Amino acid sequence: MGLREILTGRSSVKQPAKSERLFAISTAYVTLEASYGITTAGVAGIVVQALATSDFQSVLKDTEDVVKATAGEYQGKVETVDDAFGFRWVIVRDPGVEDLVATISGVSSSIEAAGYGERLLCAVFAFKDTAGAAINFIYNFKRGSWYPFVPAPGQQQRNTERELQLKAQMSGELPIEPELERWFPLWGVPF
Repeated sequence: MGLREILTGRSSVKQPAKSERLFAISTAYVTLEASYGITTAGVAGIVVQALATSDFQSVLKDTEDVVKATAGEYQGKVETVDDAFGFRWVIVRDPGVEDLVATISGVSSSIEAAGYGERLLCAVFAFKDTAGAAINFIYNFKRGSWYPFVPAPGQQQRNTERELQLKAQMSGELPIEPELERWFPLWGVPF
């Protein structure tokens, strides 16, 4: 108990570590599917700001090799892609949300353990609603929070009304990013 808690007579609830917040999508998926008819698209990706150093390239290669070797233990398929902006994506395809989360967490943990945690940008988990429309939940590693990103028909259009609806529906399940200006759209996700 800290001095503030003693003086005010209140205790604060300890927030989960940023690494634990990534796993919140596993339990939130139960609500997404059961209450809102939102199902997994069976794909997720983690994006890394790559460095040209041999050490960093070695860490990425080792991480990718481990992920590909363990993918055989479940139904997963793993691929790496460099996008047009020079970012490296590790893309995982698996019908199980828990396996997607575990693999993405493994990749991020490996990169962090090697001392390159600041190079992790975000993870994207793809879902679809009952009409088949895409819904992405994006995890920002630096902020330790989630936000929905719902592309709309047209050239780089987003459905902000649906995003705000998802925020209201899922704020009890996920640590949602409170600052809407930090809800960056990700156009051209390579899956």
